[in-house]
Amino acid sequence: MGMISNKMQDAMNAQVNAEMYSAYLYLSMSAHFSNANLNGFANWMRVQAQEEMFHAMKIYDFVIERDGSVILKAIDCPPIEWGSPLDIFKTAYAHEQKVTDMINNLVSLAMAERDFASNSFLQWFVDEQVEEESTASGIVDQLDMIGQSKEGLFMMDRELGQRVYTPPAAAE
Repeated sequence: MGMISNKMQDAMNAQVNAEMYSAYLYLSMSAHFSNANLNGFANWMRVQAQEEMFHAMKIYDFVIERDGSVILKAIDCPPIEWGSPLDIFKTAYAHEQKVTDMINNLVSLAMAERDFASNSFLQWFVDEQVEEESTASGIVDQLDMIGQSKEGLFMMDRELGQRVYTPPAAAE
């Protein structure tokens, strides 16, 4: 497999940072929902933050496995003020689209570098992002449908409260 190139290592390290930022972002959203007594929404975001940390550590481990150096840089502060649940999930969806672009750029770099190991590794993230975007988009659509209905919001809160963090089986 060989050692990871400096260019690929730097890009992977940047992605570790981006995934950790994603966890911060979702934790900030979770805190907002907790403060609003929407504990199901808060739970959903907290589980999402755990997923993002898992993604960060998966890349972190891969860089080490390839004899690269993990270089951790400061994580940006996420926003602390949030709007409606719909606004928040629109932001989450837009964020996942941005992450998809970042993953696609990593795949393009791996291909340009002829780094087949990184390309293979990144395919898991390509597939994961399809699911991440679809889930966020689906919740946006549902929140859009319920509009100002408090009953609908409470039903969704209960539903989102059922989400449990399960590390992906493919992680090993």
